[in-house]
Parts: sequence; structure tokens; C-alpha cells
Amino acid sequence: MIMHCPVFSSFSFHMNLQQTSNVGIIRVTKVNASQRNKLTKNLRNPRRTKLPPDFGVNLFLRKPISEPSLVQDQEELEEEFVDDAIVWEPEEIEAISSLFIKRIPQKPDKPIIRIRPLPLPQPHKLRPLGLPTPKKKNIKSVASSSSMSKDPSFLIGLAREIKRLPSSDADVSLVLNKWVSFLRKGSLSTTIRELGHMGLPERALQTYRWAEKHSHLFPDDRILASTIQVLAKHHELKLLKFDNSLASKNVIEAMIKGCIEGGWLNLARKLILIAKSNNRMLDSSVYVKMILEIAKNPDKYHLVVALLDDLKEREDLRLSQQDCTSVMKICVKLGRFELVECLFDWFKGSNREPSVVMYTMMIHSRYSEMKYREAMSVVWEMEESNCLLDLPAYRVVIKLFVALNDLGRAMRYYSKLNEAGFSPTYDIYRDMISVYTASGRWKKCKEICKEVEDAGLRLDTDTSFRLSQLEKQTMSLLSI
Repeated sequence: MIMHCPVFSSFSFHMNLQQTSNVGIIRVTKVNASQRNKLTKNLRNPRRTKLPPDFGVNLFLRKPISEPSLVQDQEELEEEFVDDAIVWEPEEIEAISSLFIKRIPQKPDKPIIRIRPLPLPQPHKLRPLGLPTPKKKNIKSVASSSSMSKDPSFLIGLAREIKRLPSSDADVSLVLNKWVSFLRKGSLSTTIRELGHMGLPERALQTYRWAEKHSHLFPDDRILASTIQVLAKHHELKLLKFDNSLASKNVIEAMIKGCIEGGWLNLARKLILIAKSNNRMLDSSVYVKMILEIAKNPDKYHLVVALLDDLKEREDLRLSQQDCTSVMKICVKLGRFELVECLFDWFKGSNREPSVVMYTMMIHSRYSEMKYREAMSVVWEMEESNCLLDLPAYRVVIKLFVALNDLGRAMRYYSKLNEAGFSPTYDIYRDMISVYTASGRWKKCKEICKEVEDAGLRLDTDTSFRLSQLEKQTMSLLSI
């Protein structure tokens, strides 16, 4: 009979438990040893080599990694890839690193052409075709431009609007107040001169008085000069009181021109003498205008000579071609041929081409001085300049050839005259008859006489007498 002792049973239980635990420990150690000898999954199936990052990826935007974890991962990777490490060549490393330095340069022979697309149409801004754009009837918007104050048509229109005022009692402010904001200094000088051409000196003076009340329009010498010229022309200078001693050069010149236009030649001459005594150099155009007006009266040629002497002493001449030719014509009448030569040389020295009128006047001057050979040089100069001759030029040139008794050139220019479509004048017929008579060309004289009869002209007594003498000589020679 077996007896169970409680102490022994507990002791045996503990012993069995210890043995089982020891067996478990041995098994665990064996399993761990077998796992150590067995390769891990990542080593049994190694991962592929890392590819470089995509182009354009910014590596600096990644989240920062703490240094300990980065070092730990580095150590783990080194342990994993000890056996299967891939060695990169220096050329490969350099090629890959160049991708992250800068952009790959494009080939120069194939440039990238980027065409900018056209903007899309905006439906709210499109208008149907065929409809005209509406015109803005806003006068102020048009007149607000800076060129409005200098537009001659606008300024002349103001003068016409002032002229259309209903009565003489109506003030010019009714018209000018509407445009006061668009006027500038000097603008109304054109309006005042136009009122003078219309014969309205009172309206011109009212315009000047209106401008005095506006600070942005006055003081202005241009408005004052225009007003004085208009008043002097119409003998109304007493209406405007001003100090002559303080007047500027432009104002004095305007006063002289107005006096000349109004016929006050004595007053104009006195003003010129006063300006000369005060050492004021007036413009040469004032002297030319004075010379042309006084020369109309032959009794006052002595005054013209004095003005010509003053003009000759001037070094800063400013004459237009028309003024220069007019003065040359007066000098020929007065026999001042040396002044004609001076004016002609001055005009050519100012780098301007003489006209046919100036050439004609120069030939006439030397012909009148009986310098025929010198006049011929002007004819050759005129031909070299390809200047088209007019009827007065043909008259002077034919007269010169007749004086030289040059029948050939006289006939040539007479035929050119007819080819150009000009009708010869009586003095041309007479000159051609005289040159034919001097050379004994009776047949040519009869042809010219026939043209004179067809033109409805009659020969003078002297020319008829010479023709009769030539006819007698020709008939006597034929009878022999």
C-alpha cells in the first residue's frame, strides 16, 4: 500500500516544473541558434540598387531627420550591404551629379520657339461689323488739346465769330469768355490781325483790352505788336496809349509796318531814324518794305538811295528770295549795279539756289551796264542749273544776243520760245527784225512781219523805215 505524502508531492511538482522550464530554455536557445544561422528576409531577397531622384525634385524640402536615427540607419545599411555592395565609377558619379547642378544645355541648331497664344476675345468689347463708332459731340474735350491755342483755323474762326456779333455795342467778351481756358500767350495775335484784315480796328482794340484782364494772356508783346500794327494801318493809333521809349523791337517794327501799310511813309521814316539814333537794329525786312513803297514815287528816289546805303552796311541780312529780287530791280532802276552784284553774291553765299526771276534780273542788270560778256556767263550758269525760262527771261536773253549781234543764238532761243508755247511780245518781234536786218536776211524779216500782222500788231516808224531800206538793197542786188 502506497502512501502519498503531501510534502513529497509538492517537492516532486516543483522538480517537474523546473525540468520542464529547463527543457523550454534549451529549446528556445536552440531555436535562437538556428535563427542566427538562417539569413534574414532582406538578405535572402536583397533590394535593388537605389535610383537617383527624379529631375526637378528639391531634396531640401524633405523633412529634417534627426542625426542619431540617420547614423543608426546608415550603420544598418552598411551591415546589410556588406556582401552585395555596388561600387560606382567616378565618371558615373560625375554624370549623375551634373544632373543636379544645372539644366542640360539645348543644342544651338534647334532653338526652342515658343509661340504665345493669342488672347481670347472678350465678348463684352466686341461690336458688330458695319456699325460706325459714335462721335462724341463734346467741344471742350476737343478744344482741351494743346494745339488748339495754335490752330490758325480756330483763331481765325474766333475773329469771324466776333464779326458776327449782332451790334457794335456787343462786347467781344461774349465770344472770348467761352474759350478763355483754351487760349495761351500769343494766341490772340492771329485773331487781332485777322480783325484788321476785316477792317475792324475797334474790335481788335476790344480784344486787346479783354486780354489785359487775364493774367495768363498778358503781358505779351505779340498781342501788343499786332494791335499797334492794325491801329496804325487804319490811322487809329491814338486810341492806344503806350510808352514808345519802353517799347520792344518787335513793337517798333510792327508800328513801322502798320504805318507803311496805312500810307504814313513820313511817320515810318521818322521811326526808322529814331531807332537808328538809339542804336536799335531793326529787321532788314522793314527796310525792304520801306524801300518798295517809297520807290513807287520817282520824286523820292533820294530817300530810297539813303535806305539802300543803310541796307548795304548791314551784315546780318535776312531777306527772302522775293524781297531780294525786288530790291535788285529797284537798284537797276537807280543804276546801283554794284549793290545788285552784292545781293546776288550774298544770296548764293547763303546756300540757296537762285530762281529764274533772279537770274533774269542779274542778266538785265549787266545788260543795262553794257557788260554783255559778263551777262553771257549768267546765261550759261542758268542753263547749267536746268532752270526753266519764262517769257521775261526769253525777252532779256534775246535782247542780249541782239546786242551781241549773235544771230544763231537769237534764232535758237526764239524757236525755243515758240516750242515752249509762249506768244512773243512786240519788243521780241522788233529785236528779231533788227538782228535779221543787220545780217541782211530779207526773207526772215518778211516771216516776222507776217507773224506781227497775225498777232494784230503794227510796227513802229523806225522799224518800218529800216525794213524799207533793206528791201531796196535786196531788190537792187537782185536786179544786178
